[in-house]
Amino acid sequence: MNTKHFIEMEERYGAHNYHPLDVVVERAEGVWVYDVDGNRYLDCLAAYSAVNQGHCHPRLVKKIKEQAEKLTLTSRAFRNDQLGPYCKELSELSGMDKVLPMNTGAEAVETAIKASRKWGYTVKGIPKDKAEIIVFDGNFHGRTTTIVGFSTDPQSYGGFGPFAPGFKIVKYGDANAVREAITPNTCALIIEPIQGEGGIIIPKDGYLKELREICTKENVLFIADEIQSGLGRTGRMFCFEWENVRPDGIIIGKALSGGMYPVSAFLCNDNVMSVFTPGDHGSTYGGNPLACAVAREALKVIAEERLVERSEELGAYFLERLRAIKSDRLREIRGRGLWIAIELDKPARPDCVALKQKGLLCKETHENIIRIAPPLTISKDEVDWACDRVKEVLEAPAMAGA
Repeated sequence: MNTKHFIEMEERYGAHNYHPLDVVVERAEGVWVYDVDGNRYLDCLAAYSAVNQGHCHPRLVKKIKEQAEKLTLTSRAFRNDQLGPYCKELSELSGMDKVLPMNTGAEAVETAIKASRKWGYTVKGIPKDKAEIIVFDGNFHGRTTTIVGFSTDPQSYGGFGPFAPGFKIVKYGDANAVREAITPNTCALIIEPIQGEGGIIIPKDGYLKELREICTKENVLFIADEIQSGLGRTGRMFCFEWENVRPDGIIIGKALSGGMYPVSAFLCNDNVMSVFTPGDHGSTYGGNPLACAVAREALKVIAEERLVERSEELGAYFLERLRAIKSDRLREIRGRGLWIAIELDKPARPDCVALKQKGLLCKETHENIIRIAPPLTISKDEVDWACDRVKEVLEAPAMAGA
């Protein structure tokens, strides 16, 4: 079957909750993917930063095969030989005392919400069912009904209410708005250090440090959602390291498995994690040996192949080259590490289609923003290859109807 047949089948039998580019990928290696018709593309989305280590990294493929032949699942009714080492290594990497393993990013966010609320009741002394969590406009933390209930994107929350109470939405980038929103019932603040789905929105320098100081003064937990921004994407292992702050909790996922398997975790210190007792929270697949084994190897790949340093170096070069592009349609090019936004004054979808035709895959977000986020294994020559094609598309005359 060719591309047309696969698309027709998906449209006929699949739910229409996505609007993908019309390319049908059948295999991938490193930064390159190949479609069913034999065409090759440079992937500049990296599965929304889930494949920071590159597609089908040989070490990860080998590890998942080895573990799958030994033991895949016990549930948490029993222990396994991968979970303890996984938690130890992740604790040492993050500086947090404890690890609560989950599967998807949204599950890890839900875990952080539950931990924050119970901490608020059992440690801070907030009256029953009165705990409040501060979140930010433009946020994206997942798609469960609880999480979309505090989204400001109508596409995310429209038609899915009623929603859980207990969240206060304030303006992203405004520390004073946080100060004004805090009450004695505030238990936590959950923030993306850089808003990814929001369009690679980077707050001013010092913003996270100021929020850290506010949270410390007011006895409020500072929770960093690093699902997309963490594990090297911005040129630091965790994005909050750019401001040398220390959160009370960290939410991670996506690249934690290098795209091999759904793996996520909530990391925090003993004073927060100790609020959970057996039966309070759990997951059948969370912490399974297959997940732990591949995550351990994925973290080693990031460290041993110096992908964090590579992201910082090549991200700066990528930005420099993109900012040299001359186009009347460009509003702004911004980024940190290998996480870049090309903001246009018109819808970006036609440009993404044009880039696909030139062999470069990326995706629009918030209609007029092209997000660039290749695997961190990309080379300087491949960055140049990508920039040449972006330049060709953006410097070409605007397409009819765009």
